Amino acid sequence: MTVKLKKFKKKLLRNNEYYDFQEIQDNLYKQSKDNMKFKNLMELITDDRNILLAYRNIKRNKGSKTPGTNFNNILKIADTEPKYLIEYVKERLKDYKPEPVRRIEIPKDGGTATRPLGIPCIEDRLIQQCIKQVLEPICEAKFHAHNYGFRPNRSTHHAISRMTFLANRAHLHYVVDIDIKGFFDNVNHGKLLKQMWSLGIQDKSLLTIISKMLKAEIDGIGIPQKGTPQGGILSPLLSNIVLNELDWWISNQWETFEPRHKYTSYNKFSALKSSKLKQMFIVRYADDFKLMCRDYETAQKALIAVKNWLKERLDLDISPEKSKVINIRKNYSNFLGFKLKIIKKGKKKVIKSNINDKATKKIIKGILERIKEIKKSPTVATVNRYNASILGLHNYYRYATYANIDFSKIAFLVSKNLYNSTKRIRGKTGNKSKAYINYYGKYNLKIVYIASIALFPIAGIKTKNAMNFSRNICNFTKEGRELIHDNLKGVNHNALKYIMENPIQGETTEYNDNRVSLYVGQNGKCSVTGEPLLINNMDSHHKIPRELGGKDEYANLTFVICGIHKLIHAITKKTILNYINKMQKFINESSLIKINKLRKLVGNCELYIS
Repeated sequence: MTVKLKKFKKKLLRNNEYYDFQEIQDNLYKQSKDNMKFKNLMELITDDRNILLAYRNIKRNKGSKTPGTNFNNILKIADTEPKYLIEYVKERLKDYKPEPVRRIEIPKDGGTATRPLGIPCIEDRLIQQCIKQVLEPICEAKFHAHNYGFRPNRSTHHAISRMTFLANRAHLHYVVDIDIKGFFDNVNHGKLLKQMWSLGIQDKSLLTIISKMLKAEIDGIGIPQKGTPQGGILSPLLSNIVLNELDWWISNQWETFEPRHKYTSYNKFSALKSSKLKQMFIVRYADDFKLMCRDYETAQKALIAVKNWLKERLDLDISPEKSKVINIRKNYSNFLGFKLKIIKKGKKKVIKSNINDKATKKIIKGILERIKEIKKSPTVATVNRYNASILGLHNYYRYATYANIDFSKIAFLVSKNLYNSTKRIRGKTGNKSKAYINYYGKYNLKIVYIASIALFPIAGIKTKNAMNFSRNICNFTKEGRELIHDNLKGVNHNALKYIMENPIQGETTEYNDNRVSLYVGQNGKCSVTGEPLLINNMDSHHKIPRELGGKDEYANLTFVICGIHKLIHAITKKTILNYINKMQKFINESSLIKINKLRKLVGNCELYIS
């Protein structure tokens, strides 16, 4: 898991705290654990705090600037006042009719085939986010532990680690590979809604809205009769609901099977081994999953049983060519860009993992495209994109045990192209960024400098052991969150709540949302004087005024106490002297430098105090 991803997950939790919604989600999670039936969820979905939290959670997403069929993006929502945004969402949900979904085709890996994406309008994405924030804690309480796709705190690496653990420690060497044909395009709407009802989501108004979302017209195609469009915010959660039943059905064959007699964990395992039950475990990431079995006969029976179960229960077909039993002592099993096989290591048999062939071709193609960009435009921007791409590949594939050998081969295969494409633009010297020194400083590899910046070495990867997911980590329990981050400290929670509940009238949603995070980012203190920001003594200041082109974005705002704010904007000598006298105890050499910097940005002269 990269540092960037960890920061993003912490940010989502921070957002819940900013908008005072964490306790509500915690209660939903606990109630779902207790098998409560939820019949009034729309009250929470249309809660003011939930709507503003939804805006906050989607505004930083890269896709938030992608327009739907009405050509709006997140900037359209950002420019509205919070009260109007809240009213808009509530009115839409009274008689919800989704806008047509924009359809785009993206190429699949390693071929000419394409995958359809459905892009709802930004307003519908906001509504989907409102629903997701309420449904997610309910569903998380019901989901199986070894479902790792599109869930909080879980990743592909946890799935790879689980598969490795079952092969190395439990010696399960027969893998059932199952490929569902067009899973996202073939989800049965009626079955999905019944599954939601079984999970306790029994608010009929909400289920009606979700049914309308599923049947939203696809622009240029028509109204779908099945499927959940990839591209919608709610789609990953709905897909997990569909396959959750499969997870538990397989799990109850062995892993979570409850015998009539009560045993200790060890004795239960011994009793199961002597029974007629077939030992199998599921490892799933979205619609990509493996069944791990002890012998070929069990694996073959499991393949047939799952094929029939998917058809009879979910009306889903599997691909006969891609679904098979693999003995990983003899052949590789491909999973999430890796290929895994058992090898002998001393007296033991352990998993060996490499980058799989399909992913290797994709990596090489991507690197060559980045090199082509640099050749065409040898600038800092293109070099940084190249370096970010290499670092991203290393962060993902470093969990393969043979990743260093694989990347050495890739480096060799692209080296000629890199040399020929950059020989006229290479420099003999340049700068090594902090990231280069941190990640690649110990490697004795030839350095290529473009635009005076060192390119990250393709072969410079250090392998890392993938760790199993800790079941103690949870976004919706106090103890589980403590393993991810500390709760907000050092801020006045009353002041934070006041800012959240009292947006500045006439200002945009973007401005008011940024005031919330700005207060926390400054630890509740004035950015000039360091004094505590109190409810009746704090102003948010635009560093560059809007009339001079400044925007409501976070970087252009700062919180200061009211007297300092007046001093930043003061023009006449009388007003300046008045506020210098009032703020005398707060003005020193350090604070004066900050005041003058802010005054210059608004077009005022510097102050000199003897």
